[in-house]
Amino acid sequence: MKMKTGSELAALWFLLSAVLDPAACVISPNLIDPLILEEQLLWVNGAKGEVSTYRIPLLTFTPKGSLLAFAEARKSSASDAGAKFIVMRRSIDKGYTWSPNTFIVDDGTQADGLNLGSVVVDEVHGSIILIYTVCFHLYHCQPSSIMMVQSKDDGLSWSQPRNLSLQLGIKNFAPGPGFGLQLRHGEKNGRLVVCGHGTLEGDGVFLIISDDYGQTWRNGASLKSIPYNQPKKAQDFNPDECQPVELTDGTILINVRNQNSYHCKCRIVVRSRDYGETLPVEDLSFDYELRDPAVAAGAVQKGGVLFFTNPSNEQQRINMTLRWSLNDGYAWEKKAVQIWPGPSGYSCMTSIDSNAPDDEKHIFVIFEKGFKISDETISFVKVHLYSGR
Repeated sequence: MKMKTGSELAALWFLLSAVLDPAACVISPNLIDPLILEEQLLWVNGAKGEVSTYRIPLLTFTPKGSLLAFAEARKSSASDAGAKFIVMRRSIDKGYTWSPNTFIVDDGTQADGLNLGSVVVDEVHGSIILIYTVCFHLYHCQPSSIMMVQSKDDGLSWSQPRNLSLQLGIKNFAPGPGFGLQLRHGEKNGRLVVCGHGTLEGDGVFLIISDDYGQTWRNGASLKSIPYNQPKKAQDFNPDECQPVELTDGTILINVRNQNSYHCKCRIVVRSRDYGETLPVEDLSFDYELRDPAVAAGAVQKGGVLFFTNPSNEQQRINMTLRWSLNDGYAWEKKAVQIWPGPSGYSCMTSIDSNAPDDEKHIFVIFEKGFKISDETISFVKVHLYSGR
């Protein structure tokens, strides 16, 4: 019997690994055909208790596989200003059941209270970091402060708030809303990157960066509005709320709210190719396929496929829609899935990375949903990417 060469043994081992490794059995991205498996209302506005309105939903998986959903619990009105809680619900069975509300931050009775925010998962240490701002609108208070709380036990308990403005400087910075990144590719593997925006006058996309897992933070790239720090009018360049995604080549793609409909009623896209240090104008584009009424949107990459959610309408916050791209957002598949035809607002997405085949087939969406207006409820949706195959 002829002995096999080293290259033949390597090829045989590769084939055996493909058969034995469950993750290798994932269906091709070209077969993506999303199906909404289930939906649950996590929060209903004006129902009871000390909360008037739940808004600004965030969603993430933890390193232990739990789902954490967050929202602003606005105490007395639907206004962006005013006193609030940060509320959280936790699921340990991938969204089938949820814990009761946990109020993890309370700003008291402040006239211009807290605003969410970005959630960042540090997979190296198994911690969850929540970044938010206080006094962002400078309404009967000053200065604005960038705050951080952290959980090291899978969301069961949270640290006391820490003021990051001592490191980042006094400025109006509203994180997200959405999730921040822990980079996985390239020489800055492990870096934490959070995207946010400024006031409507001093608006733009701004990144904050931590290279020591959230102990210290510094300012990274910026893409400022034009004119900057001046009142805006229709069709001025005014990039606003932002959702970053790390692509497989290490590029940070940022999908941005086009606040004043500069150039189009669609999304702005900008890319950083140096791990969040710069956002060059030559890497800025307008995505005409992503119609948008100026709102915060969701984006996540799963298995090399980029997914996107927003109210797909140029005039109104209606028609929450899931889109996907097979080439890092340079083009979008013609087919789309309507999650909800009626009033809908902010959205956020997440997925879990594991070797379990079932986990490779699902993404999870949280979004503002209503019948008359978009902020009546916050709904959670589980999506099967391959129509239940």
